[in-house]
Amino acid sequence: MAGVAVRGVEGMKAIVGKEIGPSPARTVTQDLINGFADVSGDHQWIHVDPERAKTESPYGVTIAHGNLTLSLADGFRQELMQADGFALAVNYGWNKVRFPAPVPVGSQIVGSAELVSFDELEGGWWQAVTKFTITVEGAPKPSFVGESVTRLMAPPA
Repeated sequence: MAGVAVRGVEGMKAIVGKEIGPSPARTVTQDLINGFADVSGDHQWIHVDPERAKTESPYGVTIAHGNLTLSLADGFRQELMQADGFALAVNYGWNKVRFPAPVPVGSQIVGSAELVSFDELEGGWWQAVTKFTITVEGAPKPSFVGESVTRLMAPPA
């Protein structure tokens, strides 16, 4: 299943447990990595010093920050799942975040998603737990796996 568009509560319930994706590929550039380093303040050489990475890194090149890779999941979210029919959606956090493999500079990455659960809460709210996976194309294991928790408010009846 590539990207999906769903409407409202029933649409979300219908995709629980289904794999969505993969997304189109994106390239992780050194400019992207450097920009994230500037925003986050994390200028560790393994991310921002290509010359040193050539000789001292086990990867031979710079690699993306784990948290940069996590942040890219939100960009993939729009390509993979579009849900309308809700008054509001808010990011509630992340569960079980892991970075099993590096994202070397110049890599093509793809995202996939699975709506793990969609549960009714109080006050018209629903909670969606979506497992996102980001993989470097051709790599044997993913570079990121995490469960995004989103709260959605159903529109007034």
